[in-house]
Amino acid sequence: MRKIILLFTSVVIFNSYAQQRPKLVVGIVVDQMKMEYLYRFSDDFSGKGFRRLMDAGYVFHNTQYNYMPTYTGPGHASIYTGTTPAIHGIVGNTWFDRSLEKSRYCTDDASVSILGKGEADEGKMSPVNLEATTVTDELRLATNFRGKVIGISIKDRGAILPAGHFANWAFWMSDSGNFISSTFYGKQLPDWVSGFNEKKLYESYLNKDWTLLKSESVYDKSLADDNTYEGLLYGSEKPVFPYDLKSMYVKNGAKVIKTTPFGNSILADFAKEAVINENLGTDNETDFLAISFSSTDYIGHLTGPRSREVQDTYLRLDETIADFLSFLDQKVGKDNYLLFLTSDHAAAENQNFLKDNKYSLLPVAYKQFTNKLREFSKTTFGTDLVLNYSNYNLFLDKKKIKENNLVLDEVKKNFKEFLMAQPQVKRVYTEEEILSANGTDFYLNYIFKGYDPKQNGDLVVLDKPGYSAHEGRGTSHGTAFNYDTHVPLLFYGWNIKKGASFDRKVISQIAPSIAQKIKIDFPNGTEADVLTEILDNE
Repeated sequence: MRKIILLFTSVVIFNSYAQQRPKLVVGIVVDQMKMEYLYRFSDDFSGKGFRRLMDAGYVFHNTQYNYMPTYTGPGHASIYTGTTPAIHGIVGNTWFDRSLEKSRYCTDDASVSILGKGEADEGKMSPVNLEATTVTDELRLATNFRGKVIGISIKDRGAILPAGHFANWAFWMSDSGNFISSTFYGKQLPDWVSGFNEKKLYESYLNKDWTLLKSESVYDKSLADDNTYEGLLYGSEKPVFPYDLKSMYVKNGAKVIKTTPFGNSILADFAKEAVINENLGTDNETDFLAISFSSTDYIGHLTGPRSREVQDTYLRLDETIADFLSFLDQKVGKDNYLLFLTSDHAAAENQNFLKDNKYSLLPVAYKQFTNKLREFSKTTFGTDLVLNYSNYNLFLDKKKIKENNLVLDEVKKNFKEFLMAQPQVKRVYTEEEILSANGTDFYLNYIFKGYDPKQNGDLVVLDKPGYSAHEGRGTSHGTAFNYDTHVPLLFYGWNIKKGASFDRKVISQIAPSIAQKIKIDFPNGTEADVLTEILDNE
């Protein structure tokens, strides 16, 4: 009897320990997703995708990015590190490196090489530039590297930065249509990845037209199919349905799939293979699958947030997510996985669309703006002191300033006055003003959290609301304003109660909340401000 009691007690303790963590954590990032899309397209979603997550999970309606610039690389890094670019060091997708006097890409790593079929440079990637740990790193440490971490995306940065420093693998799609990796993760691709690539599943998606998923009447949430605010997909004559993908594939290769909703579809196919072949969620050690759907960003940039192409992409992504949730239910178990869904940034309205609807915006030649700064410098100082202007950062040539016996503070003052006189500029901050920010200036605080003095410029420009460095058709992102910062945040699954919050939350709360939820250490750079709503299991 005593042995039976001891055995029963041991089983209870073991089961109690096991339930401290789910079998699998799934992080989904939808690139360039506005929270507003969940509202605008809601009536036309199925009940099994986005609405399943919203109806049965916990919804944070007012989740914001708390820094500038709002780009893909910084977004993924901030979600998973629980901190901002000022700490984790990913200050852009690409940024000017003063020491090298050239641009630097966020996941560039010349010390590694490609695994798989693609251009060599597509595989020279790793998390080497990420200066903080991720929640995925902390899971690896907490399980003594027994828990697996896999990152997958169409984009390299969407796979690598979430997976962190200690990942088993990160996989991304090359322009050849193959999923590739780098020697940072191993000596050769796993056999299952090579097998997946050999099937060339992208051909099954590209050998058909991209047509509207639903009846035309459903797309009254978007502008007319043929409008002047959309760009053209791979040489199409008009931005209208149906799109002849087979012809585009013949002329441009498999990379065409990235700028269609089927890029998301094939990524979900690949995610299923990762779960099956890497045995994710099958034992008592928690695994982590980080998925980033990138095609939404490619399509959004090209066609803008009011296009039928974007609406159709989200209706199709809803079906993709529904199918993937059903797969997880069957493979891992409905109550055994913890899932969250968010975005790396949102997107601005097209400037011409705003102007045509009487929002007062003056035309700005952003592409010529650097030349304008150089001409000002030559006129004012007799020489070109501009090293670079990018990501709203102005880098000054301090060597030239010294050689010409100029005073740096005076040079900054003159450039600041010139920038403030430009029609699109709201404010300009010097490095000294940024680093001495005290929190009372709302937008300066955003810049402060996105600013690394070793990697950013001497001055940072804040444009007025509505302005974007993107000109013409489509859209972009990057600012500190709500249209770029307001993203969805949904939690679902293991020990998540149904509910909703409309209080302001920030993106850097996600990683420490997951760490607290599954009882592992916090990522090392986070302020550890958590979402208490998802930590209450009662």
